[in-house]
Amino acid sequence: MGYGIKIRVSGDYALFTRPEMKVERVSYDVITPSAARGIIEAIYWKPAIRWVIDKIHVLKPIEFTNIRRNEVSEKASERKPYLVATKIRQQRAALVLKNVEYVIEAHFDLTDKAGEEDTKEKHYNMILRRLRKGQHFHAPSLGTREFGAKVELIEDGEPIPSSPLGDMELGWMLHDLDFSDSADIKRQFFRASLKNGVLDLTNLEVRG
Repeated sequence: MGYGIKIRVSGDYALFTRPEMKVERVSYDVITPSAARGIIEAIYWKPAIRWVIDKIHVLKPIEFTNIRRNEVSEKASERKPYLVATKIRQQRAALVLKNVEYVIEAHFDLTDKAGEEDTKEKHYNMILRRLRKGQHFHAPSLGTREFGAKVELIEDGEPIPSSPLGDMELGWMLHDLDFSDSADIKRQFFRASLKNGVLDLTNLEVRG
């Protein structure tokens, strides 16, 4: 295992969309590993490293609320670099999480793009510095850009708050996307469960 960090992530609302829901947006019960990795990469990402999520501590009760969100029905592209939102806007119902708070434990490994200057200590010190200063490449969010995330570093020796939740089966959850074949990107899933409010991702059986 590489150098590890612990961060505290919170927000008023979150939407970690279940891919099987086609019409309405419905969130998973807790943050997905890929969404957790996205938050860290918003703060510090380099081709030389890859972040791995080890554990997610759920620090607040799981609460849902219904909202309606404005979305656009098209995406910008090279052929169509801009969109007229008023013409393609549509309202969609969403079942989102509210009042969320997590502690994310993660580490990074060096990739095959790392050079001689890419030491683990160098990248570790850089992520710590950015977290302490509140710096990021783009604003971290909780599943969708409109739901911003507050991110705080948990320093070494600082205890992780206990979860109010016990054991809970969460069913199949999206783990990540497999980009090994760019022409056929595959979703990877795993059976998720909380143990004393903690989602342990260190020994998973992932299925495509």
